[in-house]
Amino acid sequence: MLFISKLALTRPIRLAGHFARVVTYESGAYAQTLIDDFSKKDKAPHIAISVDMLDTGIDVPEVVNLVFFKQIRSKTKFWQMMGRGTRLCPDLFGPGQDKECFRVFDYCQNLEFFGANPEIKEASAAKSLSARLFAARLDLVRALDEKDGKAGGFAAPEQQTYGAPGNRVDPPSLEEVRISALGFLRETVAGLNLENFIVRQKRRTVEKYQADPAWNDIDDEARDELVSDIAPLPSSRELGTEEAKRFDLLMFQLELALLKGSKRFDTLKKQLLEIASALEDQTAIPGIAAQAALIEEIQTSEWWEGVSVPLLELVRLRLRNLIQHIEKSRRAIVYSNFADEIGTGEEIDLPQVGGADFARFKAKARHFLRGLSGNQVLDKLHQGKPLTAYDLTELERLLLEAGIAGPQDIERAREASRGFGRFVRSLVGLDRSAVSEAFGEFLSHGAATHQQIEFIGLVIEHMTEAGSMDPALLYEAPFTDIAPTGPEQVFDEGRVAALIARIREISESASA
Repeated sequence: MLFISKLALTRPIRLAGHFARVVTYESGAYAQTLIDDFSKKDKAPHIAISVDMLDTGIDVPEVVNLVFFKQIRSKTKFWQMMGRGTRLCPDLFGPGQDKECFRVFDYCQNLEFFGANPEIKEASAAKSLSARLFAARLDLVRALDEKDGKAGGFAAPEQQTYGAPGNRVDPPSLEEVRISALGFLRETVAGLNLENFIVRQKRRTVEKYQADPAWNDIDDEARDELVSDIAPLPSSRELGTEEAKRFDLLMFQLELALLKGSKRFDTLKKQLLEIASALEDQTAIPGIAAQAALIEEIQTSEWWEGVSVPLLELVRLRLRNLIQHIEKSRRAIVYSNFADEIGTGEEIDLPQVGGADFARFKAKARHFLRGLSGNQVLDKLHQGKPLTAYDLTELERLLLEAGIAGPQDIERAREASRGFGRFVRSLVGLDRSAVSEAFGEFLSHGAATHQQIEFIGLVIEHMTEAGSMDPALLYEAPFTDIAPTGPEQVFDEGRVAALIARIREISESASA
């Protein structure tokens, strides 16, 4: 929770109920009105209490107090929140008395944590629902393969049918369940576009599993490779609505729990029973009414006594597109009554205040520069032509006069990118045709191999986007996906030296 207060120039007694306001997503459309009012110097509220709504995207120079009431371990988020107080404000405390500082009241030791300037990594993103579904289908195929390898193999289940006469559907066999799941996995891999930059980084693995032999024996190593490298990639294979995907995941987990005798089975069973009960309340919908017999049967103990993977798969297929019709249930409100204890205050010095402001400056500068056209210096920079000292001065003047940057921003940009020209080029990039022409000689002498073409293509793509390149990156991913030991694997020693020299030449052309 974040409390923000600005300097109040109006007596609170006149603002009964409006001096401090809570701003959350539950405020709906009214939340933006509260934020707009808070942004105005002389208008209430003067204290805003929020959760994740005022951390970014609000600029109120009059803010003089921040109160942190939650633990933060993301460096990016922490500096974004600190940035709410770093805005300068002339004459805030009177004529000639500018805002020179702001106070932070921290009840969760965030200042102590970041004051030590810790080396931390941002938390990795949780696996997407699509990736979890891919892994569940894969595990189901492997579990069925294990069952097939045991004595008895795929036993034919007792056949049950549901639906009105003429619309009766039999459960699939275990072999059909396996074929369907495996086919879906292969279609997902086939739907990966190798021209996509994200997919191209795993190109070798994708091409491996787009071929038939890779699916003949899915051992532990293959499973790990598929789940870690293939599952997170974007595929054109449609998976249905969010509700349908979540139901699919539940049913695959149920099938796996049944096959492996997992203790999770009872918990998952309870979830399916709750879904069936909720669907039964919506039989006025024709689609749900058509499955009424199956929905009722699921809720009987007899059905669960004879439950099998084919029956669970039938439930998944018949109900997955009906889940979206379940009404959203209200959550119970939980009340708490805990007494807070406030300890002794302590002043903490924070290094690098203003890091979030520099990120905002870069974003504003990028938007401004990419919107310009016809500027000769920017054209030279974009084409990879060498700059003069006058050109660099002109670039600085361009941003200063537009009010995008101040002298401190220019100096910091110069230090961060080892030159202001390199900084600007990192924002606007390079012209692809100019970069392609510069590296054309590496492919023009004789017939270039597929690896050489692909390797140089990655160099061109990187420099087009970033504007420069450290040659050391040639020995890291995604280049090592093509040449694991480095460029020497695809070019001879002389060509590698020439390639590195050309990269440095283009990168340094932005410096006078």
